Amino acid sequence: MLLLLLLAACWGRGALSGSPPGPAVHSLRGGWWLGNGNGSVVLKGDVPGCVHTALLRQGLIQDPYYRFNDLTYRWISLDNWTYSRTFKSPFDVSKWQKVNLVFEGVDTVAQILINNVIVGRTDNMFNRYSFDITSVIKEVNFIEIRFLSAISYAAEQSRSHRAYRVPPQCPPPVQKGECHVNFIRKEQSSFSWDWGPSFPTQGIWKDVRIEAYNLCHLIYFTLTPSYVKSAQQWSLEIESVFDVVSSKPVVGLVTVNIPKLQTQQTYTAELPPGEGRIVLLVNINKSATVQTWWPSGHGNQTGYDMTTTFNMGAGYKIEKFSKAYFRTVELVEEPIPGSPGLSFYFRINGLPIFFKGSNWIPADAFQDRVSSDRLKLILQSTVDANMNALRVWGGGVYEQDEFYDICDELGIMIWQDFMFACALYPTDQNYLESVRAEVTHQVKRLKSHPCIILWSGNNENEAAIAGNWFSIPHDKMEVYILDYVKLYVKNIQEIVIAEDKSRPYITSSPTNGKESVKESWLSQNPYDTHYGDTHFYDYLSDCWNWTVYPKTRFASEYGFQSWPSFSTLEKVSSTEDWSYTSNFSLHRQHHAAGNDQMLHQAGLHFKLPQNTDSLKLFKDTIYLTQVMQAQCIKAETEFYRRSRSEIINGEGHTMGSLYWQLNDIWQAPSWASLEYGGKWKMLHYFAQHFFAPLLPVGYEDDGVLYIYGVSDLHSDCELTLQVTLHRWSSMEPVCTLAKEGVTLTAGSAAPIYKEPINDLLKRCGNCTRQSCVVTFYLMGKGELHSPGNYHFLSSLKDAVGLEKAQLSAAISQQGDLYAFVLQTTAITPFVWLDVGNIPGRFNDNGFLMTEKRKVVVFYPWEPISIEELKKSLSLTSLMDIY
Repeated sequence: MLLLLLLAACWGRGALSGSPPGPAVHSLRGGWWLGNGNGSVVLKGDVPGCVHTALLRQGLIQDPYYRFNDLTYRWISLDNWTYSRTFKSPFDVSKWQKVNLVFEGVDTVAQILINNVIVGRTDNMFNRYSFDITSVIKEVNFIEIRFLSAISYAAEQSRSHRAYRVPPQCPPPVQKGECHVNFIRKEQSSFSWDWGPSFPTQGIWKDVRIEAYNLCHLIYFTLTPSYVKSAQQWSLEIESVFDVVSSKPVVGLVTVNIPKLQTQQTYTAELPPGEGRIVLLVNINKSATVQTWWPSGHGNQTGYDMTTTFNMGAGYKIEKFSKAYFRTVELVEEPIPGSPGLSFYFRINGLPIFFKGSNWIPADAFQDRVSSDRLKLILQSTVDANMNALRVWGGGVYEQDEFYDICDELGIMIWQDFMFACALYPTDQNYLESVRAEVTHQVKRLKSHPCIILWSGNNENEAAIAGNWFSIPHDKMEVYILDYVKLYVKNIQEIVIAEDKSRPYITSSPTNGKESVKESWLSQNPYDTHYGDTHFYDYLSDCWNWTVYPKTRFASEYGFQSWPSFSTLEKVSSTEDWSYTSNFSLHRQHHAAGNDQMLHQAGLHFKLPQNTDSLKLFKDTIYLTQVMQAQCIKAETEFYRRSRSEIINGEGHTMGSLYWQLNDIWQAPSWASLEYGGKWKMLHYFAQHFFAPLLPVGYEDDGVLYIYGVSDLHSDCELTLQVTLHRWSSMEPVCTLAKEGVTLTAGSAAPIYKEPINDLLKRCGNCTRQSCVVTFYLMGKGELHSPGNYHFLSSLKDAVGLEKAQLSAAISQQGDLYAFVLQTTAITPFVWLDVGNIPGRFNDNGFLMTEKRKVVVFYPWEPISIEELKKSLSLTSLMDIY
């Protein structure tokens, strides 16, 4: 069945005219008073916001990210805080049939009072709350939000669930976190994760306002485009949800106008009292050419301005301005010739698309600090690295509207998890009611975005049961299986299907997809490479050895850790912390044995730094962890990309590689390619190359060098492959081979070169595995070319002739950009340009420099001078750390 698209609505206030007037809206954003449980701490704070950021802005605490402050400030989350303020009603409340207090997000457990009357309670960070305050609002009002510590609430909920335990109780000690997070509908990683701190916040984290209205009020407005092949016509389903306060049905006219598609239609509509829905099907004018929305790298992200006008009787008029996008999505799970199992890939607008990207985690422990500008910076860095997809991971938050708006504009496909991760969850009635409200709200809020391609029920919870992560006795397992199906199938899936038939839903990640469904929703092995998606981590095996990687249908998680740059760490540490084995370094590492694993993996192919200067040793070690991470994920991603078109031993047809993880929540060692603040690690520069639309990939099998051509292009192309052998000790190539007439089929990967290594070395002469390196690239007509790539013939710790180069850089300004002219005296691996805290990125970095001169461009994110760049620049290459 063809699964179709959506539209992103612009949620402006309706323009209203006539009598009765309305709605009237009064924002409660801005300054509030905050106080702790016993009244000993009282301060002003902003809404949206949270207690931690309020304390920080008032100078009552240091930066919560500084050194060990995540432990020092644990008291903040253990206390019960109250937000309060006085406000005047900006309108005559007696003239309105209904007045509501609306919260777009409350974090998390709170009692709401107006004029000392309890008007409602909240227990779900992800829900929208609307409380009827018609009978309690006055001309001058006092509002209180009395929060309960999320830690205390979660513990109490766990204690009161007496029938059976719901694991895990607590995170591993290395995470320094809080317990029972699965008992509260809150950002799961706010109680700690293996890459982030424990800051269980309290606060009003989204918009809060008073809404007053008569007759009816528009609550949700969503668009779902669909394409009927037989009629060759696009249509648009428009769903509007109203709160009708009239005692009689409200009758009116609805006019939909999409000027650029020459489409205008008017409908009669009737709304019953209570919650009323209007569902309209608008057929797009067949004579208009509809431009579809495409993922980045595959076409434009065209949207159409649209006006929907509601004339709902008695002069009540609402105009809704929105943007309509058109695209189809199918999740294809079907038999593959020569392979057991089923495929698992996505067709967008009928075209199979290879997902290239990463996994998104919350951009900050304090959501009110995540500005639109910060989101734009990180998401622009995503497409700048040739990515077209992100998975919004299920232990964080459903992201803010701006996140999805930007993804719509940039063409970033979103795999959207629901917020359940690495745990079992209760299924008592109160919990399920809260989850049902959450899921209903989030699907209504988000389904109009074309960027969202897939709903996924949870992160790794099918795997947790299949692998019995929590050591549940076999005779007790049935209750957890029933709970799993109840939550993700009978509740979440049921709501998704009812609210959004336009895109696929899977219950978990990893999952075997249709095979998991066949096995009653819980497969015996969710990591089966013949079905669905897989997560894969192996820190001890040699990451350069491609045979350790699963030849999966879709790699939705895989990764290696590294440390962020010294300039990033320096802001949250002191001089005694600047050592790889300091208490700070151990404290910041939340993954068991993580620091040792990085050195182990680096040591397989590189000499570890040895320096008597402890600061230099720390910086060199940071550099090497980034080299290791970049090289490891390069090897793994290139394996997945070259596996897209082949089946070997029943495995292959890989159609997605989303590495773990894109971004950081704080300054610490993690799997991220972007540091906290947005600075690119070496891995992110590598991603720009290994996700390029046209790429040659080299690997060895049984002493033979193979080069595959990988193409995401929409048409076949004729290319020339150039293969060059270099000696480490010389800037002059040993020999070069140009293979012409290489034809690459659109959207495919295929072998284009094969030669035994020994034959290559003999043919070129004067080369051994240890003394030489192979580079290669693809050239086509005009400007069509791939990035350069390379294949190491030995570990670099065994390289012969590799010498310390004299590296220099001359900087010049070219408009808003800066050119760095690099010169080297020897072949130089992993050349790294670092300008410290100056915000911006280079067009290339971390590269193998095989020519004497190379020009690198710096894109600043803020105005800077050449003098600042010169002062901040450091140049490092592999031999500089020995």
